[in-house]
Amino acid sequence: MSDQSRSEHILELARELLDDIELSRTSAENLVLKASRLARWVGSDEIRYWLKLEMGGYNSTNETSRKYMSITGRWTDIEKNLGYWGPLAQQEAAIAAEKAKLAALRTPDSSGEWASVAIANVTNAMNQTANNISRLSAIKSRVLAQLHSFVSEVYYEKEFDSLSESIFERYKSAVDTLIAESCGEVLEKIPSVMSRLSDGDEESISQALVTCRRIIEAFADSILPPTDQTIEIGGNTLKLDASKHQNRINAYVHQHIQSQSRKQKIRQNLSNLFDRISTGVHSDVTAEEANSLFLNVYLFLGEILHIRKDT
Repeated sequence: MSDQSRSEHILELARELLDDIELSRTSAENLVLKASRLARWVGSDEIRYWLKLEMGGYNSTNETSRKYMSITGRWTDIEKNLGYWGPLAQQEAAIAAEKAKLAALRTPDSSGEWASVAIANVTNAMNQTANNISRLSAIKSRVLAQLHSFVSEVYYEKEFDSLSESIFERYKSAVDTLIAESCGEVLEKIPSVMSRLSDGDEESISQALVTCRRIIEAFADSILPPTDQTIEIGGNTLKLDASKHQNRINAYVHQHIQSQSRKQKIRQNLSNLFDRISTGVHSDVTAEEANSLFLNVYLFLGEILHIRKDT
């Protein structure tokens, strides 16, 4: 199963489980079985073991078992090791049995010296049954709350991941189109960088960063070709010849953006990015840092190209 289909499967399963819990549309046993399937994909060892307890019953020897006896309110006397050890399905069945018992109890229609005793016995039985229902229902509610918490966390995490991937994919598609339209040479270099970064060794990382620098240089040539002219920015006269790639990008930004603060941020970002890439070519850079630098280059190109598109 691919990463995408796996993620979609987890998201769909979590969504179904949330609906099952919130709409009370399936039995407790089915909920636990379904949640166990989800936990096999994404759950911690503790969550998986807890759900196993909810399917097969608790025990008094395991630390996690005793912990969830407390969390789910199963203890009747923890010091004497007494409690409701059965799985959730057993508690649900007991609730149904107690409700049936309560429905069958009737105050006797009798008189005489035994009438008060009979009425008291039935009343006590009703109260005891109602208390049992209340205690068992509390256990079920706590288990469902724990299930809901686990499933919600999985669902919203996967929903956020899916949204993030969707946002990035849309942005990537737009940037790829702009690069292809404006500077196809840059687009041709990107697969080479990705391939070398995936290798992860020192030499491949260094070569990938060299290509990143060439991408920026080719990008500068495409948006503002070299010229013998100069430009004044912030009181500084900048040359725009073939070796001044940063100057030409900054000149392009200066010509197309009105906001001084945004110009400054882009200028600083470009300078830092170029310095880090140039330094990384000649020194040890981790694979994670190299990937981050490449992604920064890509996002930087996208920002500048969107400026071009908008103007």
